[in-house]
Parts: sequence; structure tokens; C-alpha cells
Amino acid sequence: MQRNWALYSTTSHRRAALIEANLPKVSARPLPFGTPPPEAPLGSWTLLDANTLFAAANCSSAFPNGELRFVEDRTAPPSRAYLKLWEAFTLLGIRPRPGDTCLDLGASPGGWTWVLQSLGARVLAVDKAPLDPRIATLPGIEIRHESAFAQQPAAIGPIDWLFSDVVCYPARLLALVERFLAAGTVRNVLCTIKFQGETDFATQRRFAAIPGSRLMHLHANRHELTWVRLAAGHHAATQLLRSPA
Repeated sequence: MQRNWALYSTTSHRRAALIEANLPKVSARPLPFGTPPPEAPLGSWTLLDANTLFAAANCSSAFPNGELRFVEDRTAPPSRAYLKLWEAFTLLGIRPRPGDTCLDLGASPGGWTWVLQSLGARVLAVDKAPLDPRIATLPGIEIRHESAFAQQPAAIGPIDWLFSDVVCYPARLLALVERFLAAGTVRNVLCTIKFQGETDFATQRRFAAIPGSRLMHLHANRHELTWVRLAAGHHAATQLLRSPA
């Protein structure tokens, strides 16, 4: 069917391992950030029982079982939340450019602000809680100790990117995003939709219905989704990306 295959083992594990050993090896080494994803198609397969193999020849992810792993920076960022941005930027093939203006809502302790500043962007970090001192003193960062939901588009002015990793109910985040989109002052938006308790499918569908947006479940996500809306020309389709497993 094709060359590259990734095993997702669910049963008959020894038998699956023997089959896997006779297939071309697919590299799953951690990726340095900035490296583009593989372009070759990747299939996924599993054994349903000892004599039944279930396979998909071309999955939605170029990474085995949708697991994008990076060579992590374990010293500079204050938390591992930065991996969400690394993964999203890698999959999207676009990220803030040097000199771009970014609004980071719910910035504390500063993982996303650290990523954006390291890319050369100017960052307005908003959170009632303080940023990690190592992040707060970096150049190109302005800090506002305010509520993310109190920010008004007219007061902020034009921005290239709006980011939010705020812990809140999805409906409240949607109202915030809609306020900025209606003002027409933001070009690109990337937010984490966090589900507290049961999944809010109704609000999830409302996010997905926004023209030009993408709804993704990243490997770095847990009980949450990443929602992206890029400026015209970056991505025209609305879709939900799933791991191939």
C-alpha cells in the first residue's frame, strides 16, 4: 500500500512487534523546534486480534500516532505549556515574525510569552498573576497586571497575534474572541479551549463555525483543544484535526 507505517499496539503485542520489526523503521526522534514536519505519507496500523490487521494508509498526522515530540528546553521556560505553541506553529507552518505585535492573555507564568519573545516578537503580557522573573525582565515584553477579560480592542490597538491560554469556561473565551474579531484589530488568533468537567460541544461547534478557523487536538493538549484563526491567505478551510490512532 505504501512504505511508512506506525504501529499503535492494542492487543497481540508480541505478534505486532514481530510484524513491526519487518517494516521500514519510521524515525520518532524528538524534533528541534523550527524543523518542518515530514512530508512523506504515514500510515497507522494495529492488530484487532491475532489474524486481523486494521490499517489506514494516509493519516492526518505526519508523526507516529500523532505524537509530535520536541527536543525540549528544560531551563529557560517556566513551564511545559510552551510546547503547545511549538506544536501549533510546526503544524501550521506559520509563526510570529520578528517585530510582530502579540497580545498574550493569561500569560503567567510566561511560557507562551517566552516563545513569542524568542521569535523576535513584541509581547504585551496580561495576567493578574506575576510572570516568572526570568521572563519578566526579557527585552520586548510589556506587562499588565490586569484581567484578560477586561481588555478592550480599542484600547489595545492593532495587533498581529492574539494568544490565550487562559483557564476559563469555553463560552467566556468565545465571547472574548468574538469581541476582538468584531473590532477588526487582530490578524491572527490562537487560543486554548479548556474543558472543565464535561466537554462543551456546543461552544466547540461555535468556535469551529468561525470562518477561516481550525480546531486541533494537539499531542501537548489534554482535556482541551487549540483553536486557530489566521489572516486571509494562511488557511481558508475550517477543520478538526485528530490524531490517527
